[in-house]
Parts: sequence; C-alpha cells; structure tokens
Amino acid sequence: MFDYQPNAQCLANKTILVTGAGDGIGKQAALSYAQHGATVILLGRTVAKLERVYDEIVAAGYPEPAIIPLDMKGATQQNYQDMTNTIIDQFGKLDGALLNASILGELTPFANIARQIWDDVMQVNLNAQFYLAQALLPALQKAEASSLLFTTSGVGNKGRAFWGPYSISKFATEGMMQVIADEYEDSGLRCNAINPGATDTKMRQTAFPAEDKTKIATAQDIMPAYLYLMSDDSREVNGQRINAQGN
Repeated sequence: MFDYQPNAQCLANKTILVTGAGDGIGKQAALSYAQHGATVILLGRTVAKLERVYDEIVAAGYPEPAIIPLDMKGATQQNYQDMTNTIIDQFGKLDGALLNASILGELTPFANIARQIWDDVMQVNLNAQFYLAQALLPALQKAEASSLLFTTSGVGNKGRAFWGPYSISKFATEGMMQVIADEYEDSGLRCNAINPGATDTKMRQTAFPAEDKTKIATAQDIMPAYLYLMSDDSREVNGQRINAQGN
C-alpha cells in the first residue's frame, strides 16, 4: 500500500468537497478526511445515503459536514457555478476537492457500444468532471494551498478490451488533470489523479462478480494516499498519477 503516516490533524481547518460521498471510496474518503480534522462537503445523488454519512461523522465527534444533493448525470454548468458560490459564501474557500463519482456503463465489445451507454458514461465521468472542476476553481484559488484530485483507473492509461467508454473517459480525465496542473503550476493550486486500484466496491463487484473480495483492498486500506494528496505534505506534488496501492 501507499506509504504515508498521516498526522492526526493533518486536515484541520480545511474544507474538502467529496463527490460520490454516499458509499464506496467516496464515503470512506469523507469519513477519513473528517477524522483528520476537515469539514467535509458531501456531494452525491442519493440524499438518504449522504445523511447516513453525515450522521456517522457527527456521531464520531468530527467537524460537522455539509450535504449537497446533486445528480451529475443531469446537472448543468449553472448548477455547479451556483454550488460554488454557495461554498464561497458559507466557507470562504475550498481547500480540496476529490472528484470521485463515476459510473461503469457496461463491459461490451467496442463494436457493440450503445450510444446511450456512451453518452451516460461521458456525461458523468468526463463532462460533469469538467463542469465541476471549472466551477470550483475560484473557490480553490481562495485557499493558500489547495488540492484538486481526480479519480482515474488502471484502464485510464492503458486501454483494455471491453472497457471502452469507461476506459476512454478515464484517459480523458488524466489529460484534463495534466492540463489543469500545467496551467496552475505556479499558483497555490495543485492537481493530480489517483488510481485506487482493485478495491472492494459495488462497481468492482459489477465488473468482476466472481472475484474473491478477501483478496483485494478495502476502501479503508487505500486511504493513506487520499489523505496524503489532500494534506500539506503533498504541496509540491502536481500533475501526477498516483497509485493508491503503491504499485
């Protein structure tokens, strides 16, 4: 696993947005960020799931989070801009954003990719990431040092048969990350992409239904990389693709 031993309060006084915060890696990242002192903004599609994460954070005595219900398949640029204005009004700045929400689509031969599947995957995994990242820039630039973190995949820099839309969306995500990183290299904003690797999530179960879950990482196992990239210890890391499992 990624070798990082976080300080207990390494994210104190930071405000961090997490998309896909209702379950899986997003939920665990939100919990871990809150545990280490951050005020977390929980963004997701399902209010009930976000409320459960909210309750878990509050019950643990961590800083009280905020909830933003948003369906990334249908949200518009204006929705993201309005959201950012609200964040600035309420928190003054944004120290970090983990753009974690993605959909798998379906695994199918390239020749058989349905247009609707293609459109849905690109809307959530690419277009929404662009709209959201662009909208968040003013809030991120209000922080002395901020971290914008995209989520990539093992198929995000080497294509794999049958993974067409998902793989292509992650290639594009890595390219977007590199563009932002290069443009903001001399500012306080850094931008990187994280590859969680084989992790026990619902998406992984859909893609590999016969896989033995005991032989792959849990979401909690991979949190050191997520904490590192949000903490000030990674202030000099920019434009990188980081493997959360260290390989």
